[in-house]
Amino acid sequence: MELQLGAVIGFTGQVVQGLILHPDNEHLIYPLGSTIVVRHVVSRVQSFLRGHDQRVSCITVSRSGTFLASGQQTHMGFQAEIIIWNFQSKTAFHRMKLHKVMIQSLSFSCDEAYLASLGGQDDNMMIIWEVSTGKGFCSTNIGHEPGYDVQFLNNSNNKLVTVQNLIVKIWEADYVAKKVNFTLVNLGNLKRQILNVVIDPSDTFAYVGTRTGDILEINLERASYKRCGPARGLFAQGVQCLALMNNGDILVGAGDGTIAKLAGQTLQVKCQSQVLGGVTSLSLTQDNTHFFLGTGQSNIYLIDSDQLKADLRNTCHYEKINDIAFPLNYSEVFATCSLNDIRVWNSRNKQELLRIQVPNLECFCVGFSADGKSIISGWNDGKLRAFLPQTGKLTYVINDSHRHGVTAIIGTIDSGRVVSGGMEGEVRIWRIGKQTQTMEASMKEHRGRVWAIQLNKTNDLAVSASSDGSCIVWDLKTHTRLTCLFESTMFKQVLYHPDESQIITTGSDRKITYWDTFDGQAIRMLDGSEEGEVNALAINKEGNIFASGGEDQVVKLWSYDEGVVLYEGIGHSSTVFKITFSPDQRNLISVGNEGAIFIWDLP
Repeated sequence: MELQLGAVIGFTGQVVQGLILHPDNEHLIYPLGSTIVVRHVVSRVQSFLRGHDQRVSCITVSRSGTFLASGQQTHMGFQAEIIIWNFQSKTAFHRMKLHKVMIQSLSFSCDEAYLASLGGQDDNMMIIWEVSTGKGFCSTNIGHEPGYDVQFLNNSNNKLVTVQNLIVKIWEADYVAKKVNFTLVNLGNLKRQILNVVIDPSDTFAYVGTRTGDILEINLERASYKRCGPARGLFAQGVQCLALMNNGDILVGAGDGTIAKLAGQTLQVKCQSQVLGGVTSLSLTQDNTHFFLGTGQSNIYLIDSDQLKADLRNTCHYEKINDIAFPLNYSEVFATCSLNDIRVWNSRNKQELLRIQVPNLECFCVGFSADGKSIISGWNDGKLRAFLPQTGKLTYVINDSHRHGVTAIIGTIDSGRVVSGGMEGEVRIWRIGKQTQTMEASMKEHRGRVWAIQLNKTNDLAVSASSDGSCIVWDLKTHTRLTCLFESTMFKQVLYHPDESQIITTGSDRKITYWDTFDGQAIRMLDGSEEGEVNALAINKEGNIFASGGEDQVVKLWSYDEGVVLYEGIGHSSTVFKITFSPDQRNLISVGNEGAIFIWDLP
């Protein structure tokens, strides 16, 4: 059965023009991995369109908002799918497959009768589809230059513009003969790598953004270059996206995070401001007083069109998330860690409460002390850092706690000790005082990265899992090895069953194994996945249900005693790294390579 997705925190900001305000002015639409999220702007209620099996590469909405189309990226040699969705019913209307590897751009005609699709550089085909039947109506090879954007004209259902590297083409489709012919726009001696196009409401002019950082104005009736701007100061890292306002002004989003408004008559900058991350999406409200803006760092802003004042509305990690943790017996907040930062989230309204930034470093693991007074974390510079959970203020640092990075961390129930594992294979116990932090013991038995550490309920035993194929049970009083489990795998996760009679492990051999804690013998072995490593395990308080996730991108809910999959959650578009149950057992949280947080409702 299918695991229901309750909410997601995240936004794939790398998709150009992937953030769209629906024509009803009430819903935001954006991709998140292989899922498309439809979110009500005011109430923030989310619904999900799930049909793609790989990352969504482009989306578009028809003029009335009746239809939504999305295209995906897939593996080399395979066909990439386009789905036309009925927005009202949130169901797939048509599924079309003709392009190879990737869909680069999509555009509906003004009467919503046709959909144009542009393939990526491995395909270089443009296809016009009939929306009512989902059939490819006419297609053409666009040439050797890779295409970046396709747009129907605003008042014609058979004329289109494509931008392809150094050239712009105006196409005319003959639907009777099922042919498409093009006119090459004369750019004279101008050489620019062109990335995107917007067309003015009268279909007289088009404006194209370039990687150089300027905007070219093109006369569509004469198929000729008219002028470029701004005259002074190119936009750094290129013009990533453009939008046209009703008064003729042009909104520009640049790769360095600059957002600018240009006068349509002169192409001169009227005003500009800065946001965090390269601008990838611009979507105006109906009255043009505000617009939504998306960046490559997964931030969503609402911006006032007059002064370009930015108001951050949504944020998430933009790189892979390495770990996730709840405080002891408290479900209202949780923490995640990634490149550069740790973030604390409100699990009810899905808003970021705190961001702890350590620039140019990666946080491998995060946890809360049992008393809730500190967030403990391990970093790739080998330091163990603790922060206050309300303010993010640094409370202490243990320098050189592990030579090549702290990869696993857990605090004891009395909050007086921290057990950590490192890249070099050592497990260390740290005694945490009010003023001082001292090493109590260092246990050197593993010969590879320590991926996970778990404590038993009384905190006198710890079990650690390593990439060298060993799991070791340690006596924390005598600092000696009690039991060792061996398997020809890279262990990625280890858990105690709540009754502590068994240990459960998983790793690169795709197996989930139950072990007897008394003698270290394997009791049972399950096939965790058919096509990739299993990285993540979590078990509920009763011990009758556990969850797994890994390279197959599927979150699975298992019956512990029967060893069968009860539910599957599909939504991730890349590897799942960590899974955890919320302390109140209402939700399952999974994080992974795409930087998104998936919150699943437990049945």
